[in-house]
Amino acid sequence: MYVVVGLGNPGKKYDGTRHNVGFHAIDLLAERHDIKVNKLKHKALIGEGRIGNEKVILVKPQTFMNLSGQSLMEIIQFYKVEPQQIVILYDDIDVKVGSLRIREKGSSGSHNGMKNIIYLTQKDTFPRVRIGVGKPTVGDLADYVLGRFPQEEIPLIKQAIENTVLAVETIIERNIQDAMNKYNG
Repeated sequence: MYVVVGLGNPGKKYDGTRHNVGFHAIDLLAERHDIKVNKLKHKALIGEGRIGNEKVILVKPQTFMNLSGQSLMEIIQFYKVEPQQIVILYDDIDVKVGSLRIREKGSSGSHNGMKNIIYLTQKDTFPRVRIGVGKPTVGDLADYVLGRFPQEEIPLIKQAIENTVLAVETIIERNIQDAMNKYNG
């Protein structure tokens, strides 16, 4: 079994923002595999289904980004999953817009959602797909990640979300090495 967690902020106000690309990847994954992510459990919207031969739980924490670990802790305790069975999808300002960086484990970098997850679980061995949203050249970082993509970046981010879904399918159906080799960029 795999738990795939897309990080984001709940509510229409945040829909389409850089910080919500993890949610958008979960939405596309759910659509492709006919999984309804509509049950409110463990401080998250979740849906259960299958990708290939594997049972999967798709998760969109509803705790707001900086408290994502609260939801994930409940899921880990309830489903008794190991960190290697959890794939986390989230935005990353240190990755070029539209690129992916897939890793087996690692630090949180500057991402507060991942900081909270690592702090609460005391583990950093979660496979992750970091979706590049670019770094602001001027202005406030919070305003940047809570902002929407300019028109010229929309095709890049749509492709990145599609590649994220393909990478997750590869991780689940084959292994993370294959996903890294094919989709890291």
